[in-house]
Amino acid sequence: MADTSHIVGGGPKKVLYTLATIARMGVGKAGKALTAKNACKACAYGMGGQRGGMTNELNEFPSVCNKSVQAQSTDIQPAIPHEVFAHPMADLQELTGREMEHLGRLGTPLFKAVGADRYVPVDWDFAIEYAAKKLAATDPQRSFFYSSGRSSNEAGFLFQLLARAYGTNNVNNCSYYCHQATSEGLATTIGKGTASVELEDLTGADLIFVIGANPSSNHPRFIHMLKNCRERGGEVIVINPAKEPGLVKFAVPKSPSSMLKGGSEIASDYVQPRIGSDIALMKGIAKAVLEMGYEDRAFIAAHSSGFAGFEADLKALSWDEITSACGISVEDIEHIATRYGQAERVVFAWGMGMTHHIHGVANVEAIANLATLRGMVGKRYAGLLPLRGHSNVQGIGTIGVKPVLAKDVLAKMEAEFGVKFPEEKGFDTMACLKAAEAGEIDAAVIMGGNLWGATPDTAFASRAMEAIGFKLFLTTTLNMGHVHGLGDGEVLVLPVTARDEEWEPTTQESMFNYVRLSDGGIRRLDNVRPESWILGELGQRLLPNSPIEFKAFSAHSKVRNAIAAIVPGLEELADIDVAKKEFHIKHRVMHTPEFGTPDGKAHFVVTPLPVLQRERLTLATMRSEGQFNTIIYEEKDSYRGGAGRHAVFLNGEDMAAFGVSEGQAVTLASDTGRMTAIATLFDLPRGSAMAYYPEANVLVGTEVDPRSKTPAFKSVPVWIEV
Repeated sequence: MADTSHIVGGGPKKVLYTLATIARMGVGKAGKALTAKNACKACAYGMGGQRGGMTNELNEFPSVCNKSVQAQSTDIQPAIPHEVFAHPMADLQELTGREMEHLGRLGTPLFKAVGADRYVPVDWDFAIEYAAKKLAATDPQRSFFYSSGRSSNEAGFLFQLLARAYGTNNVNNCSYYCHQATSEGLATTIGKGTASVELEDLTGADLIFVIGANPSSNHPRFIHMLKNCRERGGEVIVINPAKEPGLVKFAVPKSPSSMLKGGSEIASDYVQPRIGSDIALMKGIAKAVLEMGYEDRAFIAAHSSGFAGFEADLKALSWDEITSACGISVEDIEHIATRYGQAERVVFAWGMGMTHHIHGVANVEAIANLATLRGMVGKRYAGLLPLRGHSNVQGIGTIGVKPVLAKDVLAKMEAEFGVKFPEEKGFDTMACLKAAEAGEIDAAVIMGGNLWGATPDTAFASRAMEAIGFKLFLTTTLNMGHVHGLGDGEVLVLPVTARDEEWEPTTQESMFNYVRLSDGGIRRLDNVRPESWILGELGQRLLPNSPIEFKAFSAHSKVRNAIAAIVPGLEELADIDVAKKEFHIKHRVMHTPEFGTPDGKAHFVVTPLPVLQRERLTLATMRSEGQFNTIIYEEKDSYRGGAGRHAVFLNGEDMAAFGVSEGQAVTLASDTGRMTAIATLFDLPRGSAMAYYPEANVLVGTEVDPRSKTPAFKSVPVWIEV
């Protein structure tokens, strides 16, 4: 195994990196960006808003991390010089993701004509008029609308409203590539699709499970809560195939004692199952809990259903089946079950290591089963916590950027606007791209993100995107998806304001169901526009006879009033800009055992063991410390020994069996594609491998979980060709 014991997450290097980034930004600009009353635009853990830019809902200051600084460093860049657009697309395609990110902010609308090889700057009137003309000439059923999780609730609501008024339910968001399996798995078990805990619950937990996630890289402020749990005598059990140094030891920059002693111990136990075998491990822990009598029979009897079938399934499952599937011994599983059985307040947190599988929904159901078994959902300081990535991806789903709306929400929306919306079921994200590849999509409206770069099977992504005759992008910066997958068709790219530049206040929702109010108001670039302004102008020209006056309705207070009247739990949104009172969405945080299922009980769900291909390596794609989603800030990963973007991380015994040495260039192959990679030793179970997303997307197939429609980014059968 690779020796990573010398690597500590966080620490002085991260402090120095932050200082250098702030110096590059300019201290004045950085200070203004970080302290303004705007929600952080990085991960959905959340900070900022009306308590101040570096404060969370518990009034902890400074609540800031490397990710937030990196995100702000992008926003305050000057505009990309117009001379850049004199270059043909082929030149821009040679740039790496990091180089694209550092070109600067997009400061002018861009247009690529049919068959053209480059972008041309255009004015706003041309851009809006042309977009309206192209969409008006398109059958709405042959279009789709896609949003990232960066946008505000206001822009997101207007986005899906425009799409449905236009005539399509092909409305979706980036959650189909990340946590949609969470929403589906929690719906079947606890009747809700989001976290059952609030941030404060982490302050009283005496055991926190971290499953299939690497918060040291992706949610650094969560590490602070894990450190605190350990320091008050609690435990942190990490379940992750990879031994991530930042989850072993982390020097928390805001903690002088943690810094002085060279880092705090994070994991009290670290369990490394084979990639894709989490259901076997969860069932093993549950089986051991039952055998040792740690289950909460009173809770099960009063507040759950389906237990008899769940118990029978575990009794029929042999220990040999469990251990051969996950690679963890009975003794180690019993040890974890004992730690769980003796804890009083337990939070289960998980990331995309659980959702990025063909059986991702079942993975989440297995976690919920384990929590229900001991009554660890529906009480304070305990519950279920999906670690969501983008800052408002949860809010975007809440306000309706999805292909199917609840019937009551759709009825309220139709009544509110006097419009009959389409009834057919819309396409999820992958289904939209499959339709595009088949020549069934003529236009796409893409708000934020990098759909081309986020899609598995890069060759497929290019074919699908190239086949769309007209693409309209709304973005703050250019990324790889704006220069790849364009084809011969027409493209418009419109520059939008960053969150803290919005002309009117906006709102965002964290992974803790907490809604923040962002003031906006900072002015950096003269020729950028808010997404809601663009959508209002576009709607007014595209649908001039609609009862919805899109241009007037793009005023954020009007949008919030509509959301408050239509979406259950968001009633307080109506006067948030007046009261300045941020809030938790109603009926989501579960401190009492009252569940959202039809019978009001938590449901046990039997989760069969998936059949895994063990004759090949199983690859998981993952992020680096210097990255956010598809955005690459740094080419080397300081938490994994300075590995580059084309590293493939392997178990030492596997490397020996393949005759591969450290640093050797190899071909990593799958049934989908091939990539040149650098063999890199890492602490992984035999048969497991890791490579960076999105570079390794060339290896990932387009098959999806049948329930969540999420691709299997983290269980890809691969092999090594030397």
